[in-house]
Amino acid sequence: MVDGKWERAGLVGAAIGVVAAGAAAGVAIERVTVGRGMRRKARLALDAAGSYGSLRGAPGTAIAEDGTELYYEIDETDPVDAPPAEAPRSKRGWLRASRTRPAPLPVTVVFSHGYCLNQDAFHFQRAALRGAVRTVFWDQRSHGRSERGHDQAEGGPVSIDQLGRDLRAVLDAAVPEGPIVLVGHSMGGMTVMAFADQFPEYVAERVAGVALVSTSAGKLAAVTFGLPAAGARAFRAVAPGLLKVLGSQVDLVERTRRATADLFAGIIKRYSFGSDDVDPAVERFAERLIEATPIDVVAEFYPAFTEHEKADALEVLDGLPALVLAGDKDLLTPSAHSTEIAERLPAAELLVVPGAGHLVLMERPELVNAALARVVAEAADAVRAPVPPRLRELTAAVDA
Repeated sequence: MVDGKWERAGLVGAAIGVVAAGAAAGVAIERVTVGRGMRRKARLALDAAGSYGSLRGAPGTAIAEDGTELYYEIDETDPVDAPPAEAPRSKRGWLRASRTRPAPLPVTVVFSHGYCLNQDAFHFQRAALRGAVRTVFWDQRSHGRSERGHDQAEGGPVSIDQLGRDLRAVLDAAVPEGPIVLVGHSMGGMTVMAFADQFPEYVAERVAGVALVSTSAGKLAAVTFGLPAAGARAFRAVAPGLLKVLGSQVDLVERTRRATADLFAGIIKRYSFGSDDVDPAVERFAERLIEATPIDVVAEFYPAFTEHEKADALEVLDGLPALVLAGDKDLLTPSAHSTEIAERLPAAELLVVPGAGHLVLMERPELVNAALARVVAEAADAVRAPVPPRLRELTAAVDA
């Protein structure tokens, strides 16, 4: 195929990759009348001025079952006074304690990010919770600072189950003891479900709460991406094969993505946010995240989503303090999927955010932060773990 045809195919493939990922944003498509040079200067100015994604913690590395190095960071918090020594009664093994047992350790909140993002996607949650609770942020295989998956480098497929086992490796390395609250956005939520499905005993022993944001327990093959029925069917038929071909032409496709940044940004804005008044610096921040995800990684991960079916695994999480949150304008994991998750977790708080899209954690961070603070505080209370005052203050401030 001649270069011109490859470039056209590359543009289509890049767009498909973004639609599938739904994890970026940029300037609106209606601004394409502005000169390309001016647009480029605007993007550079936003990159220079924005501090989003700059928060860093103590680094660490976990080793996945195939040898892939998974990068994580820990934000510690100052110790607080222990709660009353009387231990609660619970069916969960790690809570089966006598009245003389020392109080449980503080809760650690572990964040799993979405497809074509990295741990920095939780910038606003990290900033809000920093110092209030111990947190762990990690980059999924082939994303961010983690290594390219060894299995994938050798031609093997990605599976959501494999991501669940990756999460277990991170937990073993970063949180060897104490109660845990698991937070997953999009693919990260699926990772949490796959982890629960494979390690129910661990969940019973260690997991104190869960938050599932803009995610799905399955039936993703039926998502229309906001397209007419015929267009959605065509997309599903073409996407896997085209992405596979484009994944073998990384350099060419990446050049095409850079050359068509304006059109690319308009497409990804539609599939990331639900409102038109998102801060341009936030849009640009999200756009940078997906720019850092090579097309071959996009291609490798995409088929795993149509195979993801973990509704039954939610039973393992039933009874825990839980949050299920989504934007009502999410075109990638529609809020109806969150409603179905909540139906299987009747004790969960279901929060559907009006006007928000797939990246609700960036679009409505104050609301998301408040909801997370509530579920973390509830989880800590449930296991009689100490709750840092700042966490309660965040919850109280939002409630007010």
